Amino acid sequence: MIGYITLGTNDIDRAAKFYDALLAELGAKRVMESERYIAWGTAPGVTALSVIKPFDGQPATVGNGVMVALYADNPEKVQAVYNKALELGAADEGAPGPRGEGGFYGGYFRDLDGNKLNAFCLG
Repeated sequence: MIGYITLGTNDIDRAAKFYDALLAELGAKRVMESERYIAWGTAPGVTALSVIKPFDGQPATVGNGVMVALYADNPEKVQAVYNKALELGAADEGAPGPRGEGGFYGGYFRDLDGNKLNAFCLG
């Protein structure tokens, strides 16, 4: 149902380096790019993640309550993505671990522009 998710950035080169390395942990690579945006994906027709300099020319800002969840196959992959994010300069928003009932396991972080993400798995 979701085709792609876009996060604003004020520094496309910095964001590109961060997401090239981070999303490689999940098998994603660049699938589209221009001077204003870059999109990463794992296969055609699968939800992509992109960063973009806002069209209106105003500074990119973080959405309060907005979060992007990156699916991982298992807790070890969640830990690897979380560790890579922090290694790349992301801010910790909650170390990987079980959350609530039902087998949800996730780790939370903010990218270099302050956008909130998590890596998670179920079961």
